[in-house]
Amino acid sequence: MQTTDIGAKEEGKIWQRKPAPSSVVIRSLAGHRSKTARFLHVAFDVTGESFLAGDHHGNIYVFDLSRNRFKLVQKTGQACTALAFGLRRTTEYLVALADYSIKCFDKDTKQLVSWMRGHDGAVSSISVHGSGRYAITTSADTAQLWDLETFQRKRKLSVQRAVGIQKVFFLPLSNTILSCFSDDSIFAWDSDTLQCKHQLPVPEEGSRPRYRAFAVSRDGRLLAAGGRSSVVHLWCLDNWQLLKAVQMPPKVRTVRQLEFVSDSFDRGSSQILGVLSQDGIVQFINIQTLKLLFEVGSPHNGITSVAIGPNGRHVVGVMESGGLNVYSVQALTQHVNKPPAPLVKVVTESDRTAKVRSAAGRGPVRTSSHTQMIKHHSLTCMLQNELPDELNKKRLQKLLKTFGEYPAKYRMFIWRSLLQLPENFSAFSSLTDKGRHAAFVTLHQRYPIKSQRLQRGLQRVLSALAHWSAIFGETDYLPLLAFPFVKLFHNNPLICFEVVATVIVNWCQHWFEYFPNPPLNVLSVAENVLAHHDKELLQHLVNCGVTSQVYAWPLLETLFSEALTRDEWLKLFDNVFSNHPSFLLMAVVAYVTCSRAPLLLCTQREDFEYFFHHRNNLDIDALIKETYRFMESTPAELHPRSTLDDFEPLTKGLYPVFNKYPTFIVEYYSQERDRIRREEAEYLRERQQVQELQAEAVRRQAEDEAWHVQQELLREAEEQRRRTLQEEEARLTQQRVRLTAMKRELKAKELQLMDATRRRFLQHQQEQKRAELRRLDDEIRRKVRAEETAAAVQELEVRQMELEAQRRLFEQGLQESLAKAGLQSQGAEWRAAALERMNRAEQEQEEHQQRLAALSREACSSEHRLTCTMQQVEGMKVRALPAGGANGYV
Repeated sequence: MQTTDIGAKEEGKIWQRKPAPSSVVIRSLAGHRSKTARFLHVAFDVTGESFLAGDHHGNIYVFDLSRNRFKLVQKTGQACTALAFGLRRTTEYLVALADYSIKCFDKDTKQLVSWMRGHDGAVSSISVHGSGRYAITTSADTAQLWDLETFQRKRKLSVQRAVGIQKVFFLPLSNTILSCFSDDSIFAWDSDTLQCKHQLPVPEEGSRPRYRAFAVSRDGRLLAAGGRSSVVHLWCLDNWQLLKAVQMPPKVRTVRQLEFVSDSFDRGSSQILGVLSQDGIVQFINIQTLKLLFEVGSPHNGITSVAIGPNGRHVVGVMESGGLNVYSVQALTQHVNKPPAPLVKVVTESDRTAKVRSAAGRGPVRTSSHTQMIKHHSLTCMLQNELPDELNKKRLQKLLKTFGEYPAKYRMFIWRSLLQLPENFSAFSSLTDKGRHAAFVTLHQRYPIKSQRLQRGLQRVLSALAHWSAIFGETDYLPLLAFPFVKLFHNNPLICFEVVATVIVNWCQHWFEYFPNPPLNVLSVAENVLAHHDKELLQHLVNCGVTSQVYAWPLLETLFSEALTRDEWLKLFDNVFSNHPSFLLMAVVAYVTCSRAPLLLCTQREDFEYFFHHRNNLDIDALIKETYRFMESTPAELHPRSTLDDFEPLTKGLYPVFNKYPTFIVEYYSQERDRIRREEAEYLRERQQVQELQAEAVRRQAEDEAWHVQQELLREAEEQRRRTLQEEEARLTQQRVRLTAMKRELKAKELQLMDATRRRFLQHQQEQKRAELRRLDDEIRRKVRAEETAAAVQELEVRQMELEAQRRLFEQGLQESLAKAGLQSQGAEWRAAALERMNRAEQEQEEHQQRLAALSREACSSEHRLTCTMQQVEGMKVRALPAGGANGYV
């Protein structure tokens, strides 16, 4: 099978080399330029030798199967929903597009012929009449009949959305139109008069069929209908009656598509029906014998739709991955139409001849190229005669020793026969259904491979091995061991898995007993064999500190894939698979002894490590011959045969249990790996969060930068406006300066007037204050004089009264002195009292003068405070007068 990326160029070859006749998938076509492109629909032409294919980008390709070419014929720019060939003009074709329109193009000129509109939904099918004159396009609620000569719509069939149209199409070799609806009703119409001729009865037995898929045989006499059930109904269109109901296998729950496979010798009465189910597998059954003949597709990459050529030679499947697979019906039916065994028997060689060949050389024989060609041709002829029967291992061993290798054409078949692979499909499917093993999720990081296909194949096989036995999920060298077989059997993962499993069970015996360390027991056996056959070389290795882990283990863990070329490796494993499992260990010893010359020159450990991890100039025939010599000449007590068991094939049905390893170590490693994996998942989750935060920070930084840029622009605009304002303000300032100067002049005049008014007012106030002070002084003086006068009057009156009293007293005294002589002492006391009263009167007068002085001082102080208050009032008036004057002027 060869894959070509058809999107890389607009035309080219479909495949680079023709596949073998026995190949079922003869062509596998990749998607469009990008991996996201997908093919959607396929339609064959009337000859069946070419077909149209459209992808969801709107690119339409024509694939010519007879010329092995493809060509891009149109770029519509929209995904196609249906395709149709078979118009009257053979170079034209119809394409239904996602915008509900139908376009007609010419594949040779790539020109648009016509553009038809009228549908309100996506067109699901296009049916072209056998004459190429008319076409019917069907959507969910409408079917329209078009005249392809004028590209005008003739009739339109509309139904309610609750009913829905499943499909409307022409019956071959007739003028009948068949319409199928969602309620399982099927009507037959005359294409000329559009009158209803027949209606198929809905099957009453069982549950509702819920038809979704329909197919008609090429002679137009048989209709197959299926839907959301596992039953396919076959209707006879001659009498419009149900012919039979075909119960599909239990795994079929829904029928997605039905197609008849025509044959050039059955006159259109097709006997093979292809049924595409929900699992993406197309099962081809014989509707007469109701036997399953063959099937195509796989659950891993199922088929979404299928198209079968009118000549019944090719089947094209649109895969879930978006690619196309072209199947050969002849190869699919080869085992069905297998002819009987030939009556002619091939004469086998005699025992004498066999003895001569055996004696001619044990192992490969060096002959001329012509002789080798003759021997290879003879071996091929022998294998061709023996391939129909069971291959004889002893016979193959003799042929291998004679010719040195198996023919490349039959090598894989011979290996499968030698290893007795059980081909347990169900057991392998159960392993692959478990998905990718956690131990090999990051396999592409540890073992990067350029081919993504090989990478996925290796990951699939290793995951299946890890699900089979837990030890293989912890084995570091397992990818190195399995990769050569993945590269050989990349088209068949089942065979690849079983070959690797068989090699592990038989040729890797006792490898895992010292896990995770290398198999020291197996390496010690190889070292004992080397010591027996070449003690000098072994002593040199020991002297250089090189153990069997350096010179034997690299060859074993990679199965010589690092040390040999592809052809050398295939030749070696032809002999490995044909002999006892000890042959591989003997080949390791033989590789060392055949390289003794360069090894004796090496003294550094790094040189030995490099030698056994890289290819060297070694004769593979000499290596195999030396291995056979060791197999025969090694003593029984040293021979690996005594340690290793004989070959045991894998069991049929279920694979054997593989537990020859320390389970507690593997469980510990598995637990540690799970813990590390969980921590790694947690780390990745945290890193994802950090990355999201970083992305958010970057986004915010970008927003901040954009905001700053916007702010800068706004700032510049603001500065520009500020400059404009400043210019306006400068102009206004000049005007204000002139106005201020005028105001200053007016103010000065006003101040002058106010100053003169203030001075006059102050003088008037001062004069008023002086007059008031004079009045107060006069009042004070007047009051002082009145008080002094009143006091003096009172004092004089008192003095007069006293004097009068004294006179009276003197008179009375005189009178009494005359009368009483002894009254002299009383007179003295009276005089003393009078003196005392006089003194007291003087003191009161002095106090009265002091009070007058204090009143005078208080009057002066009050006058002083009154003067200060008047001055403050005048100052306030002086300060207030200019402002008032200015306001008045303004």
